Amino acid sequence: MNIAIIGYGKMGREIECIAKSHGLNVASIIDPNNSNASFSKITEKSIKNVDVCIDYSIPNAVIDNIKAVSKFGINMVVGTTGWYDSLDKVKQIVKDTSIGFVYSSNFSIGVNVFFRIVEEACKTLNNIDEYDIYCCELHHKQKIDSPSGTAKVIGNIILKNIDRKSKIVNNNLSGKIRSDQLNIASIRGGNIPGTHIVGFDSEVDTIELKHTARSKKGFAMGSILAAKWLQGKKGFFEINDFMKYIINRR
Repeated sequence: MNIAIIGYGKMGREIECIAKSHGLNVASIIDPNNSNASFSKITEKSIKNVDVCIDYSIPNAVIDNIKAVSKFGINMVVGTTGWYDSLDKVKQIVKDTSIGFVYSSNFSIGVNVFFRIVEEACKTLNNIDEYDIYCCELHHKQKIDSPSGTAKVIGNIILKNIDRKSKIVNNNLSGKIRSDQLNIASIRGGNIPGTHIVGFDSEVDTIELKHTARSKKGFAMGSILAAKWLQGKKGFFEINDFMKYIINRR
């Protein structure tokens, strides 16, 4: 299986290492801003004989990357975040070009298990009004988007399963929050790969759920597994489609 890596930053380099350890061939590395990449642009030559492209570029480049790759009928795994306001446009591109496409704010298997744990906790505590809910995330100082795409997914899980919460508020708070608001706080500093915390707090105790990434290896591993799963498939897929396979595989 031949893959192309689009975006040769920290995640791109991690995917390169993981791919090789899984016996996959990195046929092409594409990045306009990295002299160590094989190519600077997505062209017929740069993705020749490629089965799946894995995109970890930057938010404002993703849509153009998808358009370029889809023209050659090549499947895509997209782990870049910050472009989800264009989801409908991407769905149409995937449909028109008949490629296979899967995206996620976080391809870590552990994080996606964490999503399910948070969902079950919210369902359990939905009718116990004594508990208020909060969420915070910590990432390295170079992360572009805030809050993280993963934190946004967590926030939507909470809103969907906690009736008393109806709106997310982020770091631009001034004064207290309303009881129907969910605060997602973001911290940026150092080299933190990613930490997400969901808390359920009452007057007498606090329940906290926490996922801590030790490195980017978990994100890269999930991306590689998703690329292998996507090979030969056509259509628009979300991470839950992939996770059903992971959870139920024998």
